Formats: sequence, structure tokens, C-alpha cells
Amino acid sequence: MGKSLVIAEKPSVAADLARALGKFEKKDDYFENDTLVISSAIGHLVELCLPNELDKKRGKWSFANLPIIPEAFELKPIEKTTSRFNLLKRLLKRADITDVVNACDAGREGELIFRYLVQLAGTKKPVRRLWLQSMTLEAIRTAFGKLRSDADMLPLADAAICRSESDWLVGINSTRAMTAFNSKTGGFQLTPVGRVQTPTLSILAEREEKILRFKPHDYFEVFADFGAPQGGYRGRWFDPAFKKSEQEDAKAERIWDRASADAIADKCIGKPGAFTEEKKPSTQVCPLLYDLTTLQREANNRFGYSARRTLQIAQQLYERFKVLTYPRTDSRYLPEDYLPTVKATLSKIDSPDLEPHARKALDSGWVKPTRRVFDGSRVTDHHAIIPTGVAPKALDEAQMKIFTMVAQRFIAIFHPAAQFETTTRITTVEKEAFKTEGKIITFPGWLAVYGREAAGDDDAAVVTPLNLGDAIKAEALEVKENATKPPARFTEATLLSAMEGAGKMIEDEELRAAMAEKGLGTPATRAAIIEGLIMDQYVVRQGKELIVSSKGRSLIQLLRGIGIDALCSADLTGDWEYKLKQIEQGKLDRHTFMHEIRGMTEQIVQKAKTFEGDSVEGSFVDLEAVCPKCEHAGLKEDYRTYTCPQCEWRVWKTMAGREFAREEMATLLAERKIGPIEGFRSKMGRPFAAIVILNEEDLKPGFDFGPKAEGDGETLDLTTMTPLATSAIGNIYEVGNSYICEKPDGSRFRMGKTILQREIPVDQVVKMLENGKTDLLPKFISKKGRPFSAYLKLEGGKVGFEFEPRKAAAPKGKKKPSPPRAEAA
Repeated sequence: MGKSLVIAEKPSVAADLARALGKFEKKDDYFENDTLVISSAIGHLVELCLPNELDKKRGKWSFANLPIIPEAFELKPIEKTTSRFNLLKRLLKRADITDVVNACDAGREGELIFRYLVQLAGTKKPVRRLWLQSMTLEAIRTAFGKLRSDADMLPLADAAICRSESDWLVGINSTRAMTAFNSKTGGFQLTPVGRVQTPTLSILAEREEKILRFKPHDYFEVFADFGAPQGGYRGRWFDPAFKKSEQEDAKAERIWDRASADAIADKCIGKPGAFTEEKKPSTQVCPLLYDLTTLQREANNRFGYSARRTLQIAQQLYERFKVLTYPRTDSRYLPEDYLPTVKATLSKIDSPDLEPHARKALDSGWVKPTRRVFDGSRVTDHHAIIPTGVAPKALDEAQMKIFTMVAQRFIAIFHPAAQFETTTRITTVEKEAFKTEGKIITFPGWLAVYGREAAGDDDAAVVTPLNLGDAIKAEALEVKENATKPPARFTEATLLSAMEGAGKMIEDEELRAAMAEKGLGTPATRAAIIEGLIMDQYVVRQGKELIVSSKGRSLIQLLRGIGIDALCSADLTGDWEYKLKQIEQGKLDRHTFMHEIRGMTEQIVQKAKTFEGDSVEGSFVDLEAVCPKCEHAGLKEDYRTYTCPQCEWRVWKTMAGREFAREEMATLLAERKIGPIEGFRSKMGRPFAAIVILNEEDLKPGFDFGPKAEGDGETLDLTTMTPLATSAIGNIYEVGNSYICEKPDGSRFRMGKTILQREIPVDQVVKMLENGKTDLLPKFISKKGRPFSAYLKLEGGKVGFEFEPRKAAAPKGKKKPSPPRAEAA
């Protein structure tokens, strides 16, 4: 009798499937019984081959080898997970395996993981699809009884492969074209570009340009403290005749000169006033249920969590704890037939803070099939994120915060709208108008779920009540001086909103939801896009703010300057995402989409190749720094340099493959020294850190590595220096960016203080000299920008890496793990 092979995306999911689907025997990295074999990938196991793997000539990063557009894309196993790929390949080829069940995550990326796996493994066995919305045992059994056919999933597979191949084509070709362009003046200036990542960077860069160009303007506001029989209150002056103008900073309450503000205060002080008052009722409905992007946005606002961290937590709550449904969703609605499920879930909520509100929603008959909650036309692959009804146990603080957010929203959306009373009072003194506003909750409705019960607990002030005819007097007036502020930098919350609206900041959540089909990326990929920008050093995260680096601004200036606007366009990339959705839905042909991507790739390379001239036009901002040659204040910026407009002294923005930040350049010019700073690359492509100085002779930047050691042409006298540490081998000294150990026989050992962007503590140097190697050290950064851990090992007078051996024991009859390998550091 044949068996079905079930392939999950992760080992934890495979274990959950085995628990739900019967009794299994654990064998190696899979489970087996009489009818099923269950195993898993470990995320992506297969990837597209790189150009140098297709053709060695393609490995050279030059215009001569571009564009690279394969007739067919080739696949290869990912090196670090080759053993898992080989296991699944053996299972797929077993004679007793008659068909395969794709149980990878229910979405585009899960489909890609599975499709690439079976394609490279070479199997043609029939395929069915397990589509899970929840990881409870009941949900798994139900979904396994409703397996989808392979034909139903082919449109999703086409969209997944299109996404992968289009990212490869645009990413590989654009990155190599821009790197070749930037490296024309010497060195190797790696310039990563991405189909979705670069338009996202463009959004951030446009905001940064506005901030850099912003000039503050002083303005004044006038506040009056009024006396009245029932008690005092405060009002702010405003112009009732104000109309919006081209002046972006203009507001009804702003006065642009001090004299006018003082005149109003002098005019009104001690004078009687009259008032008019208007009270209006208003309501506020609960926001929609969470999709992933909204959850990430609000978690960033409330707790400062990055989008990646929120996704990780939500995935844990789905996979490990089973308390939330599938999180990688772009829908904020539930199917129409989910009403019984919702009632059952509400009845299982037992949190002391939430249970009374869940019970009230059920007992009051508020749980009804409304279109704001139950709308199958707005549910694509996955419905909104909601609790499963499983009690949350052993959650840490961060996990509990995210779970509570989802549970509160799930309960609150079935409660009535909150009701308010808004009071607006206009007090007139000597024909000058002052506004006072207040707001109170008259009925909390859904806000009660969030602890907002009492009248007057809103953020706005309660307006002191007055009676018609009460005598009013302006007892005190205050003129406050302020200055206009530049636009706020993006946080992850606001950037996620912009990505969701294809670059447009849309406040209305239902309109934003309508725009989401043309958003930048998907809910599942937006966190990775943001992290990719940070990894490529285009963006720096400071607290909640995302700040574009000089390198990031330069890329956008370059692309626009040489006419490659397509890679900066959020609208265009949003349109591609929309077309991928259409492919998923069977409304667009895969070949049509890829033809468009290939054409755009060729245009990008052609424009970079044929750009004529040395200067790139763009939006540049003068650097506020003093010329070191003639002391003129202010340097003109162009794409490659800062130049003094008076004496034409010039300094390059880039040095050893690293672009200086504006602040770094200003510091270097002011103090003639900066550092040590990281990110430089040697001629061999190795990263290093260094102090940069402004040379006295030619006023050009240069590296200062400190006093030179033996072998560099000078003899360094260490007897005048104090040892940093002492080892059994000899004294260790800190010299510039190096450690030097002087041995008893007079010979010297030298090594860099920083290796692959990781500073080496002196105690580890001592340990390596005495024992042959250091402890296991984390946070080395590979040439591809990936962090890794390793031992530093001393062999033959040279420092190399030794990697931690794999912990998994080799099964009987299998090859033993390879011995630790050493590589030159």
C-alpha cells in the first residue's frame, strides 16, 4: 500500500501535524505510520543560481557582461541546509511514496519553497495542498480533510515563481550595473538595488530631502486665561477668516511677527468678553480587525517593536502556542460562515480583564454578521488575525502584549460605537477670537474593552460649563514663541502605512485597505524589506526613527540622475505587486508579467551603460561646513563630491568603497580627524575600520593607522609604551588599530583589533596566544553582510576561523560530521 509524503515548512509544524493526524514513529527527521510520512523543510532549501554559477564570465561585475537574462533559471540547494534537501529528495524518490502533500505555510512564499524543492528533486508524483489558517489540532484535522488539488494552486505557484525570478533579474542586473557605474572612478563600490527595496528607499529619501532643505520660521501664539463665575478656562487666539494657502506652515492660530502678537495681548488684557458655544454629539466605531501590516504598525507605535520582531512574535503565537490564527495575512475580514467560530472563540476567552467584555458581547446579542467583520469578498488566501480560543500559557511579556492586542480588537469590534460630546467655545474680546475645545465620553462602547469607562477620561480637556449671560473677563494673556518644524522622519509604523498605500500616506484605514492590493511588497515581506535596507547601510534605525544614510540618498540621486526612474517609483512597483496578485487569481498570464520585467531590466542596464558625462544631475543640498583651504562657509554638493564655490577645493564623498555621512564629513572638516569608523574595504575586498584624518600637505582625507610596526618600514620602540595585557607568550600592546605581542626572543606577532567588523577583546587575544584559539565569538559580519559566530585560531603565525561543529549526531551507517574547518581571517 502506497503512502503520502507530507512536507511542512518547518520542523515544529511537522511535529504538530504528526500529533494531529494519528500515531507516528519518529525516524531521523521525519515521522511515519502506515499511510503517511511527515517531514519538513527548514524554510528555503533551494535558491536560484547566481550568474557566476551559470557562466564564469558572468561573475565579473562589469557592463560588458550585462544584462544577464537567462533563458531558463537554474536551481541549487542552499549550502547550509543541503542535508535536509537530500533527506527530502530521498523520501520523494521512495518507491512506496505515491503522492505528496504540500503542507508549507499557506501563502506565496510557502508555495515557492515547495515548488523549488520538488523541481530540483526531480519528482513528478501527484501533489495536493494543505491550507492551514490555524494550528490547533482540530483545525489541522479539518484542513487535512479538505486538501486542495494541485491544479487549484498553479496560479499561486506562477505568482511565487514570478516574484522570485523578477527579484533576481532586477536585483542582480541593477546591483551590478549601479556597482559598475559607481566603481568607474576606482575601487569597488557595492551598490545593492532591489525591485521593492529601492522604491521603499525612495520614499524615505524624499522625506530626508525635505528635512535637509527645511528652514525653520518663527511664529507666535496668543493664549488668554478667562475668568468666569463657574471657574476659569483658557482659549487660544485664531483668525476666523483664515483660509488655506500655498504657505504649508500657515495655520489659523499662527502669527508670524512678535509685534502683532503683542498688540493682540495688550489690546485684550483686562477686557470683558462674550462667548458662543456649540455642543455636538459624535461617534467612533472600533477599527477593523488586524492584518499583519496593521498589527506591525500599531505594535511599533505602542511598544517600539520593529516590524520583523512583531512578525516573529505573531508567528510564535501561531505555530508554537496555537493562540492566534495565521499571521501573514493582508485581510482584515472574516468569511461569512465564521459566525459560529467567532461565538465559540469568544466563549473560551478566560482572561480576567477580557472575559467580562467577551461575555457582554455574547449576552447582549452584539455578535452579528455585519459586513465590517464578515465579508468573504475581502478575504483572499487568509482571513484577519484573531484568537483561536486556546488559552495563552507561558507567554513572555512581548508575546502577551501582541496576543492581548489581537484579543482586545477581536472583542472590541463586536461592541457598539463609542459616543462623545464635543464642545467648541468661541470667546470674543475686542473683536479678537479665542477658541476653547473639549471632549467627553458619554458612552464608552468598544472603548470599555481598553479600559476607557469614565466621562472625561479622554485626552482632551473638559470645558468649564457656563450659563448664558455670564460675565467673562480676559484676566491674563500669554504670547508663546515657537518655530516651525521639519517633516517627521518615518518610523516603521508610518513607513508600513506608506508601503501599504504604494507610497501614499493614507490616514483613512478603509481607504488604505482598498489601496493595499497595489502596496509595496506584501504583509509577509515588508519587515524583511526594511531590515534589508538597514543591512545594506542605506537606512539607520535610531530609536523609532528610520534615517536615510548618505549612501541611501546617493543611490536614489544616481537612479534619477541617469533616468532610471522606474526603480524609484512606488506606484510602478505597487502596480507589479497588483499584477502578481492577478496572477495568483488566474487573471494574468505569468509570461506577460515576466516579459515586462525583462524589458525593464534591459532598459535599466542600457541607461546605466550609455550615460554620458561625469556629473549626475540631482537634488543636492549644500553642506554646512567651512572650507579648510579658504575658510569659506558652505560647500556645494554634487553626486560625487563637496566643492568650495570660492576656491574650488574639492573632497570626494567616497573613500575605500565607503561613503561618508554628511555629519561625518562636517566633523572631519571641522576637527581634521574622525574615527575610527567602520565600513571601508581593502583592495582585496576585506572590510576594515580606520581613523580618517585631513592631511596637512594637500588637505585631502587619508587613513591614520597609528605608529607603524616592524615589517612596515619602521622600527617601533615598544619600551616607551605600557602593555595593555600580559600573556605567557609576551606583553601585548595596543598600537593604532592593531595588537602587537613582543615575544621574549624579540620577534613580534601583530593582528588587527577588528576582524570582519567585530572588535576582538584583548583577553581573547591572550587566550588565543596561550591556548591556540579564542572562545566562540559572535557577531562577525561576512562579506555578504550576514552575522556569524566562530573561534579565532592561531596556525602558523596566522589568524584563521574555526567554526563550531554541528551538534546533531550522525545516524548509524551515515558519514560522520566533517571536522572543523579553518579559513584565513
